[in-house]
Amino acid sequence: MSVNRTQVLHAAAALLSRKATATMDEVARAAGIGRATLHRHFAGRDALVRALEQMCIEETEAALDAARIDEGPADEAVRRLIGASEPVAPLLAFLVTENQLFEGDQQNAGWARLDARIAGLFRRGQEEGVFRIDLTPAWLSEAFYGLVGSCAWAVADGRVAAKDYQYMIAELLLGGARRSVEK
Repeated sequence: MSVNRTQVLHAAAALLSRKATATMDEVARAAGIGRATLHRHFAGRDALVRALEQMCIEETEAALDAARIDEGPADEAVRRLIGASEPVAPLLAFLVTENQLFEGDQQNAGWARLDARIAGLFRRGQEEGVFRIDLTPAWLSEAFYGLVGSCAWAVADGRVAAKDYQYMIAELLLGGARRSVEK
């Protein structure tokens, strides 16, 4: 029987997004394979997390592309990005809590690419006069990641309706990021 690595990663992502402490046995069961098969593809939890990290980076880059963040007003681009990020949000929520991904020389350059693109969007919004200039683009990017992750957890726990994901993030993020108009 051939094992589809992508399907295994998606099953692992779905489980780990709900239960970050899941064991490799639980991941194998969720993927419908045996533990030995899982270990043939991923030597251990670290290898699995690294593979999930790469998948998340690729899917988030695809979301950035789909959102066309370089087109139109920056606040509209942020709304599109929030919508495009929804499918990858649970995995992103899991990965941002995996501290080993962000420490030392082993940090994946993909995170820096994502950060640069998202920060660039907020910087553009500042240059357009749409976003506050007292909040750095790096901070606004972190706020974006935090809200996406938090909302993904809240949806998974049933505390927030999935249909409210985009609205709740956009209103809180843009409400805090927008430059107030002087009267």
